[in-house]
Amino acid sequence: MKSHFKFTKGQRSGIFLLLVIIVVIQCVYFFVDFYQKDIVVNPDELVSFQNEIDSLRQAEIEARQTKIFPFNPNYITDYKGYTLGMSPDEIERLLKFREQNKWVNSAKQFQEVTKVSDSLLNAISPYFKFPEWVTNPKPKKSFNYQNNTPKTYNQKLDLNTVTAKQLQRVNGIGEKLSDRIIKFRNKFKGGFIADVQLQDVYGISPEVMERLLNQFTVKTPRQIDIINLNTATIAQLVTIQHIDYEIAYEIIDQRTLREGFKSLDDLIKVKNFPVDKIEIIKLYLTLN
Repeated sequence: MKSHFKFTKGQRSGIFLLLVIIVVIQCVYFFVDFYQKDIVVNPDELVSFQNEIDSLRQAEIEARQTKIFPFNPNYITDYKGYTLGMSPDEIERLLKFREQNKWVNSAKQFQEVTKVSDSLLNAISPYFKFPEWVTNPKPKKSFNYQNNTPKTYNQKLDLNTVTAKQLQRVNGIGEKLSDRIIKFRNKFKGGFIADVQLQDVYGISPEVMERLLNQFTVKTPRQIDIINLNTATIAQLVTIQHIDYEIAYEIIDQRTLREGFKSLDDLIKVKNFPVDKIEIIKLYLTLN
């Protein structure tokens, strides 16, 4: 035990300093008043601070919620439907409906297809965004289409003087097609030679062609120089629509082999001849 109470001079100084510190702390504790005075709180400021805290808390809650942006309900995926609150069955009904290449064009139709509840529909329908042509369809232009019953030659209008508006009276001919017909006609000084030239106008189906020729025909054909097929030169042949230099050379070779053509229809036997345009080509040719 004696060894525990033997200290060096430095150790004794340290112990003495420690005791002094303890005594000072005890004195401070007993003689210094640490009691805090009552804090005066302004109720109005407290309410103001509380309201600000509540608003910040609400803003944080709203920021964490899933935001919904305008969308086309026709393209709802499984995940999108889940985030909107739709059940798997409701999502499946919509997907099957779309697989039939059908489209939802209103909130009412969306509910009819998916069977969603009124509450869910009211929550998500304000975000539905349908194409402009669905929400604001343009009124269809009404034309007084002419009767498709064939008219007599005297009753028909001349294709070389008819206007685009008159052409649009035929069912199947709109603004673009009528303008295309007029532009093609005006490429030639004098217009069309015959009705068959309408085949060169892009976009005219056989049905529309039939209805068109029931109402119109070429009455004042463009004057052209008719070329003798059996004496024509290459320079003359290439002036004909749909005949280029290559075909012109082939025609001359075939004419030489045959010692002259016996019929204009023999042209279809010429190599690379545009058979589908033969009726137009024949307008420029003769065998006499």
